[in-house]
Amino acid sequence: MVKVTGDYLNNQKAFADAGIKTPTYDIRRRNGATKWVHFGGGNLFRAFHAAIADRLLESGDLDGGVVVAETHDANVVEKVYQRYANRTLRVITHEDGRFEKELFASVSDAMFFDQSNPEGWNKMFGIFKNPALQLATFSITEKGYNLWDANGVLLPLIQADINDGPEKPKNNMASLTALMFARYKAGKYPMALVSTDNFSQNGERLQKSVLTIAKGWQANGFVPTEFIDYLQDPKKVSFPLSMIDRITPNPSETVSKRLKEDGFEDYEITHTPGHTNLAAFTNTEVVHYLVVEDDFPNGRPALEKAGVILADRDTVNDADEMKVTTCLNPLHTALAVNGSLLGFESISEEVKDPDLLNLIKQIGYVEGLPVVTDPKVINPRKFIDQVVNKRLPNPYIPDKPQRIASDTSQKLAVRYGVTIKHYLDDPARKPSDLHFIPLVLATWCRYLMGINDQGKSFTPSPDPLLKELQPLVQDIKLGESTDVHDHLKELLSTQSIFGHDLYQVGLGKEVERYFAKQIAGKGAVRKTLQETLAKYAQEVK
Repeated sequence: MVKVTGDYLNNQKAFADAGIKTPTYDIRRRNGATKWVHFGGGNLFRAFHAAIADRLLESGDLDGGVVVAETHDANVVEKVYQRYANRTLRVITHEDGRFEKELFASVSDAMFFDQSNPEGWNKMFGIFKNPALQLATFSITEKGYNLWDANGVLLPLIQADINDGPEKPKNNMASLTALMFARYKAGKYPMALVSTDNFSQNGERLQKSVLTIAKGWQANGFVPTEFIDYLQDPKKVSFPLSMIDRITPNPSETVSKRLKEDGFEDYEITHTPGHTNLAAFTNTEVVHYLVVEDDFPNGRPALEKAGVILADRDTVNDADEMKVTTCLNPLHTALAVNGSLLGFESISEEVKDPDLLNLIKQIGYVEGLPVVTDPKVINPRKFIDQVVNKRLPNPYIPDKPQRIASDTSQKLAVRYGVTIKHYLDDPARKPSDLHFIPLVLATWCRYLMGINDQGKSFTPSPDPLLKELQPLVQDIKLGESTDVHDHLKELLSTQSIFGHDLYQVGLGKEVERYFAKQIAGKGAVRKTLQETLAKYAQEVK
């Protein structure tokens, strides 16, 4: 048996016998000043970013480890990082059942970054005051950047942070802005703030959130105008765009069992009180992409040596749009809301369903692919081929529709709204040519009812707007006559959710029509899907 905390340098044979590749470096002896901080210590970081750092440490292109700032769940630091000496066993699960196991020791420190933890709080401020820091990356989920409600009004917590100033911020973005203010005061040192979260224009969203807080503080007299100038000077602070793609679900029980059989002692999965599922290992897929805008005012590690594609802003934006609006994310969301209503517990099982497989093919190949911009660095059709034929069917990536359905209100404007805009902008097309995207939007409205296709109640996945949106549909009963327009008009006209007023672009009534069919009774969601496929589906070769 081997442990993740074992002496891999002097006990290589034991790890090799367990099929685990190990590092050749000792992170404790790589004591260069911190150049890279990462916010969000979850499974994606441990499977992807930590691997990039590992490669650079192995090649000598990084002289110190990554410092992780966990912002969501203090138990993550204690039970996953500190417990396992900041190490991770990454398991790549191939669709043929083969496991590829590798130990990473590329994290030099991890802390819960919150005022309730003064030690971690002060340590992070010390790192940001050091001129050596080159970049901070983020994987805090899309909602981590959101400061506004559905009507564009600042959330009460954000307004409180703006009113209170930079001394005791509570929100993630306010805390980050306080760190940048400390860096400004220490010497106006440059650095890059790199969102690697899974949504379009992620760098712009990060910049908008930071500037919103900073300008609020400036208006209230907490910070000088020069601090705003510093944040807006691209030679000082950059907010590069990125496109990241690697499906990394919660730790798998199947993987856990296999690791135990292979002689790995730390196979157990931890379920924290904060509802985070982590383990000494993280399981992920073999396919992965990271495209980053090459804009680092204080220099950067040689990321390209670790497989990162560095490109100009337009190329990154095109690659991101390709994935997020066409080739993966819209398919994921379609499976998420349909799977939750139809009783599926895994994505791989969903894509065995002929109706659901055909649905995502129509959304991807037929409706999205004709209007997507080719980023050149990745071929869009090959990308979607991988998604449909290789990635989603992989039974060893135990992703659940319920996980992907989280925060859907924050995703629709990008995952479908961008394609709708392309249809508006193209003289040869019009939004009314779309059939399956409005069907998915209707299905999400149906999902908000919290009643599955068999008429049984279920708990929708977490979403910051759930409390605002569910009351719009909560009194609808399956099989009973109802005024659909009266229930949905407020929702479907909300541009911040869909990216458009759906009535103004000619899709509101179509969404209403689908929704009306879906509430006709038990089994109506499935029936509506089948009827729509029978009427509009095109052959995909």
